[in-house]
Amino acid sequence: MNRLHPRIRLLWIARALITAAVLSGVALAARLTVAPPWVPAWTPAAVFVVLATLGVASAVLRYRVWRYEVREDSLYLERGVLTRVRTVVPFVRVQHVDTSRSPTERAVGLASTVVYTAGSRGADVSVPGLALDDADDLRERLKRLAIRSEGEDAV
Repeated sequence: MNRLHPRIRLLWIARALITAAVLSGVALAARLTVAPPWVPAWTPAAVFVVLATLGVASAVLRYRVWRYEVREDSLYLERGVLTRVRTVVPFVRVQHVDTSRSPTERAVGLASTVVYTAGSRGADVSVPGLALDDADDLRERLKRLAIRSEGEDAV
């Protein structure tokens, strides 16, 4: 089983901290405008601390659980903190494979490999948090395996 690059934790933690900061700003605005006088002044800070703690813990646990493996006939993904999700993508279902890099991924030198599959909407899967060379290698490997399996039946 392959793990994601450790820098993805930094990205997930940064996103959690930004979300906590924005929501504590909303709590501060609500405290200053519509909150009754008995609501403590420290409420926005408490909102930030609680959300930041939960977000950081979630990012660390998410990283520990995330795994992927290229098998003989499929791509296997395992992820999820509260709900464990195991996904098997047979190569005969793969339509195309991309490497993508969001601005935040570029900032930390990472990329994602996105596998588009035949079937229902939203059936596409992504392997985030890969070094750019690893993402490109995974894309090429999945592409070759999907082309090789074209003559086989779907699982």
